Amino acid sequence: MAVIAEVVRCGVVECQHHGSVVVLDPSGAVELAVGEPDRAMMPRSSNKPLQTAGMLRLGLQLPPPLIAVATASHAGEPMHVTRVERLLTAAGLGVDALRCPPAMPGDPDEAIRRCCAGLGPERVFMNCSGKHAAMLATCRTRGWPIESYLDPSHALQQALGETVAELAGEPLAGVAIDGCGAPIFSISLTGLARAFRRMSLADPTSPDGQVVSACRSHPLLVSGTARRDGQLVAAIPGLFAKAGAEGVFAGALSDGRAFAVRTHDGAKRSTEVVVAELLHRWGFGGADAFRTEAVLGGGQRVGEVRAALPS
Repeated sequence: MAVIAEVVRCGVVECQHHGSVVVLDPSGAVELAVGEPDRAMMPRSSNKPLQTAGMLRLGLQLPPPLIAVATASHAGEPMHVTRVERLLTAAGLGVDALRCPPAMPGDPDEAIRRCCAGLGPERVFMNCSGKHAAMLATCRTRGWPIESYLDPSHALQQALGETVAELAGEPLAGVAIDGCGAPIFSISLTGLARAFRRMSLADPTSPDGQVVSACRSHPLLVSGTARRDGQLVAAIPGLFAKAGAEGVFAGALSDGRAFAVRTHDGAKRSTEVVVAELLHRWGFGGADAFRTEAVLGGGQRVGEVRAALPS
C-alpha cells in the first residue's frame, strides 16, 4: 500500500495514511498514479454529481441552486433545508416522502440550536436529503412510482447506474446500499476521475454541464459554510469537485485536468490535504491554506497532517 499522507507531532511522524491517487492530464492520460487507482471502490457521495447528471438527462429541470443542493452532502443549514423543501414542493411532495434516515444538522451550531429548542432529528436534515428530493422529483417527471424509488431495480436507479458507467467509461463493478439508503455504484478511482473530466468538458447547456456550472457557482450549497471541503472548492476558480465518505474526493478543471483520491482507512483529514497539495502543484495559491491540518497538543498547534506524494 502507498502512503499518501502523514501525521507529524513535534517533528515526529506519528502515523501514516495509505491510499490511492490518480491524476489525469488535459488529454485524459494518466499523469500520476499512486496505490491502486484501478481497483473497484465505492465513490460514496463523490458519485452524486454523476447521479444528478443522470436525473437531468431523464428530464428533471432545476435552477442552479437546486441542482447544487441535489448534488450536496449538505450541513443542514437553513440555506440547504429551505432549498430541499422547495425542490419537493415543486414536485408536489412534502418532506414525508423522503426515505433517507432522520438526522440532526451536520453543522455543529445548527445542531446545538435545534437541541436547545428541544427538537430532534428529521429526514430533511440528513446530508443526502437533496439527492433524495431530486430522485423523487425525477420520478414525478417520468411518471414512475415514488414509494420504491430506492429499490436498485427501480427504473430510476437503473438509469442512474447506466449514466455512472457511461461517464466512468467502464462497467459498474457492483451495486451496494449507501449510508442514506440509496444505491451506490462501484467503479474504479480512475473511472471516477474520468467521469469528472468528461463532465467538466461538457457543453454548459447540457445536463452534465449544468451540474458542473451549478457546483462551481454554489460550492457551499454542495457542502457547508464551515466545512473544509467546500471552502477548498470555493477557493479555486473553475474547480468542479465533490468529496465523499470514507476519504474519497474527486474533481476536475475546465481544461480537462482531473483527479481522484481515496484513503484506505477512510480518513477525511488526509484526503483534503492531498487534494490541496495536487491543486498547489497546479499553481492554485488558494489551496495553500488547506495543504496542512493542525495537530494539537494542549490546545496549541504542535504538528500537522500533510501530503506525502511523490514529486
